[in-house]
Amino acid sequence: MSSLLETKIAARQHALREQGLLRQRKVLSVDHALNTNASTSSPRFVFEGRAYVNFSSNDYLGLSRVPQLAEALHLGAQTYGVGSGASPLVTGYSDAHLALERELCALTGHEAALLFCSGFSANTALMKTLFDQHDIVVADKLVHASIIDGLQDSGAQLKRFLHNSLESAERLLARNQTSALITESVFSMDGDCAPIAQLSALCRQHHTWLVVDDAHGFAVLDGYHNAEAAKLIDVQVVTFGKALGCQGAAVLGSQALIDFLVSNAREYIYSTALSPANAALALAATQYSTAHPELQQQLLENIKLFKRLCREANVPLLGSDTAIQPLIIGDALQTLQVAEELRAAGIWVGAIRPPTVPVSSARLRITLTAAHAAEDITACVAQLAQVLSRVGVPLVTERQAADDHR
Repeated sequence: MSSLLETKIAARQHALREQGLLRQRKVLSVDHALNTNASTSSPRFVFEGRAYVNFSSNDYLGLSRVPQLAEALHLGAQTYGVGSGASPLVTGYSDAHLALERELCALTGHEAALLFCSGFSANTALMKTLFDQHDIVVADKLVHASIIDGLQDSGAQLKRFLHNSLESAERLLARNQTSALITESVFSMDGDCAPIAQLSALCRQHHTWLVVDDAHGFAVLDGYHNAEAAKLIDVQVVTFGKALGCQGAAVLGSQALIDFLVSNAREYIYSTALSPANAALALAATQYSTAHPELQQQLLENIKLFKRLCREANVPLLGSDTAIQPLIIGDALQTLQVAEELRAAGIWVGAIRPPTVPVSSARLRITLTAAHAAEDITACVAQLAQVLSRVGVPLVTERQAADDHR
């Protein structure tokens, strides 16, 4: 006889499978023959004996495969060992962590930084530690799940404004005594950018903090991603697992904020610290990306190429100008079908379904990197247009797709 939990698990998994929403891991491996010239070829991996071109990675600058950074990780492990051995407040905080924090502050203009093992833990720790039941927080409707989870744990009153709408945000700020406004720099599912400068001006007008989850913008976008960032943003969360190609995250802000988090953030106090080797790697990756602006330029060229080819083939994109290029299909099962047919052609793209995105907005999330070769981008778009036509997904213009999504 099954227990209550076994029955619940089986029923829930069956329902998810029927709706096309079941999530399962896939074991990917490296084909060393394909990666002999890793720095000059598109990112690839092997699944069940077949090679695929990877259009699902957040490794926007291709840094995860740079030999110099592999050497930096190796040197970091030789110097510090492979782990930190304790929480930061015991013996887990080293000069490798301090050097990375100082570099991040120098790049952004913030006074201080605090390292975490992931962007999710950084966001949840920040939200649940900084806010409580006495705070009113306004946030963009599409902020990341880690922000929502942290705010729910904090007990703060959350009010959400229409996505990227300055008018909606201003109405909420005017009506409430708000502690902070929260947004993302680049939204992970739509690929569009927040109006940071305008939101900053609103926050200054209403004497409230601006908190920006900069996971998908850091080291990629121009503008406020420099020593002037702190003049616009009160709290900036950056992650190392996207453009820097490695692991970890940091909260950047005033010295008072960081001291407060050190004393009160349970995720920081009670977790083993990010390994010094990974901190040394993130420092090297940060310096490498700064020293090689041609990587950002190559990424921009690849984005332009992809968008032009999609426009010529009437493939319906949302109009994003970033490395994240969504194609909304709507139905979850049909989205899975399109992704599977692309895989049959050797092209791997993400099939994003609810609850990650709203119901009826399931999509392909195609991500571009500086490492993609032009011929692979061309092949991806050609196959995409063929599959969409064969499956019966309407081919519309980019502008129509963007208007429909709004």
